[in-house]
Amino acid sequence: MPTLTDSGVTSPAPSEAPKARARRPLRGNPTANFWLFTGPFMIGLAIFVYLPIGWSLWLSFFDARFTVTPSEFIGFDNYRYMLTDDGFTGSLVTFTVFAAFIVPTTWALALGLALMVNRLRFMRAFFRSVFFLPTAVSYVAASLIWKMSIFSGVRFGLMNTVLGWFGVDGIAWLAGPEPPWYWLVIVTVRLWLQAGFFMILFLAALQNIPQELYEAAAIDGAKPGWQTFRYITLPQLRATSTAVVLLLLVQAYQAFDEFYNLLSRTTWGRPPLVELYETALGENQDYGAGSAGAMILTLLICVVTLLQGRFMGFGRGEEAK
Repeated sequence: MPTLTDSGVTSPAPSEAPKARARRPLRGNPTANFWLFTGPFMIGLAIFVYLPIGWSLWLSFFDARFTVTPSEFIGFDNYRYMLTDDGFTGSLVTFTVFAAFIVPTTWALALGLALMVNRLRFMRAFFRSVFFLPTAVSYVAASLIWKMSIFSGVRFGLMNTVLGWFGVDGIAWLAGPEPPWYWLVIVTVRLWLQAGFFMILFLAALQNIPQELYEAAAIDGAKPGWQTFRYITLPQLRATSTAVVLLLLVQAYQAFDEFYNLLSRTTWGRPPLVELYETALGENQDYGAGSAGAMILTLLICVVTLLQGRFMGFGRGEEAK
């Protein structure tokens, strides 16, 4: 406040010392918020993903039988062994064919379900939930249902009962490699488990297509149905289709649960992961060879994914279309 001097003139009081700058609250600090929310995830990712990958890569260059702390460096011998092993190379070839079949089949089924649900005018939420519900089922549980009830191979199994109505003898669906009926069992359980999830992705993309495009196409004379789907709907689903195919490819090469539970310990029809499981945790417990096979499989998935993404234009901007 002002003070009175000897001459009777008031003078302003000396200004107070500037207050210390208030600390910025946490909600106003984007850097702290970023590390607060992503820190636990990144720590878990490093511990449970990157560290095991690094350890597996290091282990693949050592003779590691019955131990994960080897001392004998053997270079690329494990890689040469896995690339010349008939079981591992056969599983790669077999499941490349399997991926070439299951990926387009699941894509077509998911897109068909999405188109059907999108056209509904009532009970859309109900059917969306019904088709998506199998996604919540465990692969192990679904495999056991398919094995013990639907495709049990006995005369009172569901599929054999249906075949009996038409006078067809029962089939031992999982009995052997010839004829390969087990593929029908595996493909159907995969379709049932996966189609609903990818249907939701396609359904979200369909609902984001502007209706003005369909109106303009109708004015230009495009007929509803195949022409509209080919020239309007399908091009608008390009980005979603690319993402769906990428996910399906990776999941096809990572198949494990249904094959392990449906085919038990057979030596035929094994996917790469089951073959690697038997190599690393079987009778010989060769962790070095198993790690080398895992690196080969990882490299194969990356190459196939990159080639497929480049073929479908993944990552291109709108101007590159």
